[in-house]
Amino acid sequence: MVQRAMAALRPEDGSLLFVENVGNLVCPALFDIGEQAKVVIISVTEGSDKPLKYPHMFSAADLVVINKSDLLPYVDFDADAFAGYARSLKPGVKIFTLSAKTGEGVTRWYDWLTAGPKSAKVR
Repeated sequence: MVQRAMAALRPEDGSLLFVENVGNLVCPALFDIGEQAKVVIISVTEGSDKPLKYPHMFSAADLVVINKSDLLPYVDFDADAFAGYARSLKPGVKIFTLSAKTGEGVTRWYDWLTAGPKSAKVR
């Protein structure tokens, strides 16, 4: 499907193509679809234990983005525990917190994308 999409879209050099997983966080970690990086985007409303529930995805992730940080005062989300769980699966993985609503942290996400996911990998 990705190959057909690339042929149909014919993106210009330097373009970014995002392939969004629809469903759970298990399948995208198990298959190589030619991506340069795997990014997990979770919401603070999903809970701090998400890396424990989906270890394959978090151990394959090059970047973890925690979205909806504007809701942190209203939900039970422990960012330190989350980071500890994620890094127990992938030591050194970059973790960004942002709010698409307020724009907080979006510049860091943009900088990571424009630097090129390959060059931004943490191993």
